[in-house]
Amino acid sequence: MATDPLDAPGRLKPLPLLIFSSRWLQLPLYIGLIVAQCVYVYLFLTELWHLVLHAGDFGEQEIMLVVLGLIDVVMISNLLVMVIVGGYETFVSRLGLQGHPDQPEWLSHVNAGVLKVKLAMAIIGISSIHLLRTFIEASAIGTPGARVTEAGVMWQTIIHMAFIASAIGIAYVDRMTQIRH
Repeated sequence: MATDPLDAPGRLKPLPLLIFSSRWLQLPLYIGLIVAQCVYVYLFLTELWHLVLHAGDFGEQEIMLVVLGLIDVVMISNLLVMVIVGGYETFVSRLGLQGHPDQPEWLSHVNAGVLKVKLAMAIIGISSIHLLRTFIEASAIGTPGARVTEAGVMWQTIIHMAFIASAIGIAYVDRMTQIRH
């Protein structure tokens, strides 16, 4: 009795092969995120250069705001790395980094649930930086040219709390699914 060569182990029939291969459509998306990462590197270097050139002209609060902006760029860049590396590894193909000295520790146990929790935590970190900047700028509320309003502070705080609640919910659901499996 002859077997169908398409049924051989490791060989997929055309429709499952097409569906499975469709994951490679995400590759341009990850390459696009790498380009966005390059833009953030440029933004970081531009802001750093601006800080160095004008450090003597800035007051402590202005320096703090620029540094918080730099931290914000770094945290967004970290978020991009998590999405690019973790997403590619989880949804497209293995990177083959086992045993590589530079392999991120978190990558060895990444899956869609872990990636969601890490992304939620990164978003909370980014939101925290924005909220801190807002609180620092809030001292100017009521003065002409103030960029922050009381309503703006309130809504930003509410949105930040929503991010925290969402992250707790995602972590809870992920933990429930881990316990069951």
